[in-house]
Formats: sequence, C-alpha cells, structure tokens
Amino acid sequence: MTQARRRPPLDLSTQRLVPLIFFALLFALATRAPTDTDTWWHLRTGELILETGAPPRTDPFSHTRYGQTWDYIGWVAQVAMALSFRLLGEAGLALLTASLAVVGIGLVWRVCEGDVFTRAFALLIGATAAAIFWSARPQMFSFVFAALLLYLLHRLKREGKDQTWLIVPLVVIWVNTHPGYFIAFILLGGFIAGEALGKLLGALETPALPWRQIGKLIGIAALSYGALALNPSGAAAWAYAFRTFGIGALQNYIQEWASPNFHGRETWAFLALLFGTFAMAGFSGRRHDLTDLFLFCGTAFMAFYAARNISLFALVATPILTRHVHAFREARGWRLPKPRPPKGAALALNGLLLALIVGGAALKVYAELTPSAIQRAQAERLPLGVVAYLRAARPQGVLFNSYNWGGYLLFAAPDFPVFVDGRTDLYDDELLSEWLRAYSGAAWREVFARWRIGLVVVERDSLLAALLRDSAEWQETYSDSIGAVFERRVN
Repeated sequence: MTQARRRPPLDLSTQRLVPLIFFALLFALATRAPTDTDTWWHLRTGELILETGAPPRTDPFSHTRYGQTWDYIGWVAQVAMALSFRLLGEAGLALLTASLAVVGIGLVWRVCEGDVFTRAFALLIGATAAAIFWSARPQMFSFVFAALLLYLLHRLKREGKDQTWLIVPLVVIWVNTHPGYFIAFILLGGFIAGEALGKLLGALETPALPWRQIGKLIGIAALSYGALALNPSGAAAWAYAFRTFGIGALQNYIQEWASPNFHGRETWAFLALLFGTFAMAGFSGRRHDLTDLFLFCGTAFMAFYAARNISLFALVATPILTRHVHAFREARGWRLPKPRPPKGAALALNGLLLALIVGGAALKVYAELTPSAIQRAQAERLPLGVVAYLRAARPQGVLFNSYNWGGYLLFAAPDFPVFVDGRTDLYDDELLSEWLRAYSGAAWREVFARWRIGLVVVERDSLLAALLRDSAEWQETYSDSIGAVFERRVN
C-alpha cells in the first residue's frame, strides 16, 4: 500500500507564503491608536460592569438622562474591551481591534474562490474598503459574526455541509455583544429569498437548496429571533434595532450614518469593489446567482444609505468578485503552474522574504502603539488639553458638550456629567435635536436656560464657540488648537 506523500516540515510554497504575508500586512494595517470618541463610553461601561458584576440598567453618565432606563445590550464586547485595556492600555484596545479584523477577513478568505493571488487581490480591495470603519468599538465583533454567518451559509450552499445549527447560539452571543445583531436577519433573509426564488426560476449557478433545507433555514431564523430575548434586557432586544434606526438625528448629523462622501479617497476602495464586481460579472461568462444578487444589491443599498455599512458590503461582495475573476481566468486558461515546495536556495529566499515582511509588520505595529505615538494620534482628534484643564481647574456649572467628544469626556473627566454622547439609543430624537439646535446656534440661549448650563466644552472653530465669544455672559477660560472651554460669568 502506498503511503500519502508527506509535506516537508517547512512548506513555504506560494500557496502558503502569500496568505502568511497578506495577513501579516493586514494585521499591521488594522493596528491603530484608538481615537474614536465612542470607544470611551463603551470602555467606561465595561469597567462599570466589571466593578458591579452586571450591566447598568439606568444611565449613570449624563445629567440629561441620569437615572432613566438604559437598555444597551452589548455588554460582552464592553467587558472584552475593558479587560484588554486593563491588560495593555490603549495598545490592548488596538490589538483587539486588529485581531478581530484579521479573523473576519480570514473567514472571508475561506469562502473565496481561485488561487491565492486572486484571493489576495480581491481581499486587498475588500479589506481596504472595510478598514475605514475599523476602530476600537463593539462593531468589530459584528464584523466577525457577520463573516462567520456568511461562512456557514457558504458551506451549506456550495460545500453541502450543514452546520446551520450554530446560527442560533451565534445570534444569542451576537445580541449580547453588539446591537448590529440585526445584520444576521438581513443576511438570512437575503439568502433565503435568493434560494427560494432561484429554485422557482432555475436562476442559480449553483443548484438551489432543497425546499426542506430552505424551510429549515426559515425555522432557524424564527428561532434565532425568539432567542434574542436571552440577554439582560430581555424582550426589549426584539425592537431595539428598529428603535435605533428610527432616530432621525443619526442620518441628519452623525457622519457614519450618512451616505458615503465619494469626494474622499477613503471611499474609493468601496467603489472599486462595487464596479469591479459588476465588470467581472459581465466579463466572466459565469451564470448569475440570485442569492449572490440579493445579498450584493441589498448590502450595496445599505452601504449607500449609511457609510458604516460599507464593511458589511465588503464581506458579501469580495467572495462574489473572486468567483467571477476565477471563472474569467479559467475560461481563458490562465492558470498558474502547480506549486512545488521550494528547496535549497529558493526555500531560504522565501523564508527570508517572510521574515522581513513579518518583522516589518511587527515594527510598524510597535511604532503605532508606543505611548508617544498613541498620544500624538489622540491629540489630533480627542480634547486632551480640555480634559487636562477640567481636571486641574475644576470649573463649576452644568456641562454642555460637543457630541463628538461626549464619549471621551465621560471616560476621561468622569466628574463632569455630559449633556450628550454617542449613546443615541438613550438620548433619542428629542434630546439630540435639542442639542443640535443649541450647537448650531439656532436656539442656544433657550436650551442653556432650560438645562441651566454653566460650562461649555466645544470645538474651538465651531459656530457656538464664536457666539459665546461674542456674548458678555460667557468667558473663554481655556483654548487650544482643537477645543475651547467657556464658563458663565458671575454677576
């Protein structure tokens, strides 16, 4: 009997080398100093959970909603962030974010088609598109969970391996980790609709699932929706996503909830992925698949509606792009020669190349996460000087603050309860609209009078700052390159 041929102990063939290099560079790309202001209210909440042993059920951080019901359901991610911060500080948050990005893209790699060069090329575009919204926030867990769900659906449809029993526990973990859990039902709905309609019309390039399996998926989706109640907030999770999406101020003011700005280069990778997939679908000659079409168009619409959904679109579109690129190359006989494990000088050269790239990526990560580098990055976006002033001077008065800085202020200056922060589910349209009327200068006197505001922290170049400088009632007591502090004058 012939024995299976063993791989050499060190296989650095192209099939092994390219993924190692790609993911080493990806990890370096995804490692960034935490500068997102929403990071910090999640972090402070995680610290509170570790201290008390339970998620808060009422607001402990603001003066406008203090003591009111707050049913944020993403406690698992917040605890993970707090533990990472306790272990390695800001570097821990950055490494957690990069690890989640690599895991998510790694799952996408598994469902792509073609050789390693086709996959690496497509995933470079997809990862670059998604990376603009990679930050130290619980949404990174949703990125991984969405990739995992797509992986399970891929195995069912294209490999005939049914592991869909994992979907229900996945959704239970998801609903306790991030409000993005509703993505699971969007993906399941698009997949089920595509398979069902494809079966009726015979419009799938891969044979449609049997009706029995389609019905099973419908049952799993229904069971998963019922299981959303398995979180500290209970049945409130059933309507949580609808309540959040209904807040008009999200689209009117918050940038990531607005449509993408195509004048900015950061969105060009998204356009390349979108138009590249359209082009390759036309040139490949491969039969179109309704399930792919439903998921692609559905997530593309979501990405155009709110820029934060670009990362979800990248998860869906990248494997579709590789399928058509692979078909295009196969139709023309453009195949790479079968790789052979390198030996001798070739093996040494490949090993040296891998060591240099991994070493360079490690140095880049180290340079990004030194205390001085983190402080420089945060100084560009966070009001570090303002916080230092608040801690030292201890000014008196009820606070009105920039929405963009609220999350950082409640973490870094906890003795000053905020007016608003990134917890839009708590503040709702009424208060956010009131904040916006004051911040825009339209009704700042009325809002300040209602809430008895005596202390203001806003961007130095904002319209409200200019109005306060011109008011005899207010005095600018601190200012730096990005922020300003105003205190009401005592008569």
